[in-house]
Amino acid sequence: MNKKIIYHGSVSIIKCPIYGKGKAYNDYGLGFYCTESLDLAKEWAVEENRNGYANKYSLDMTNLKLLDLSQKKFNVLHWITILLQNRVFTLKSDIAKIGKEYLIAHFALPIKDYDVIKGYRADDAYFAYAESFLNNTISVQRLSEALRLGNLGEQIVLISKQAFLQINFLGYEISNSNIYYPLRKARNDKARMEFLLNRKGKSSIDDLYLNDIIRGVKPNDPRIQ
Repeated sequence: MNKKIIYHGSVSIIKCPIYGKGKAYNDYGLGFYCTESLDLAKEWAVEENRNGYANKYSLDMTNLKLLDLSQKKFNVLHWITILLQNRVFTLKSDIAKIGKEYLIAHFALPIKDYDVIKGYRADDAYFAYAESFLNNTISVQRLSEALRLGNLGEQIVLISKQAFLQINFLGYEISNSNIYYPLRKARNDKARMEFLLNRKGKSSIDDLYLNDIIRGVKPNDPRIQ
């Protein structure tokens, strides 16, 4: 059977996810954000002094169209362009503003054609990588390397009405903040530290920065694969 077991970390028990509810400025826009990892869901569920719940679901993928950003036909610029269309970035220069327009014009994906998205989760550490790239301080190669650091995990996001009709609540597990908040913080701190170390590393003459990309780099360019 074409079913996935997924988890949603929350301070609430959510038996029936509601299509159209939530924050439109999340990574991939309005949707229901989940993970295939129970431990990650428990980390995402807690606050420093507040327990949470890892809600468990079965998602029937039959006839659902999945956008999997880990596939080879996509690259990190597709991911960052989705963020640009949903998240709020501090763009500090004209190059950053021009770059935003260029990336959306050439790397935007038809999100509305899909039911489910699978990709990186842009929490504080990942968002810092993306913003540094947009402000022309790290190369696309460094950005791609950084996203593989820290083991912050991928998320699965239900974005279509049909996807919401094909999810079934299976129960929940309580997430203890005394256990999972320190794990969440340690994971984020590790990713942030690895990002800083990666940023200080030596750059190659072949590295591409945003000001290089806006001169005509397209999605099929081998340098960004």
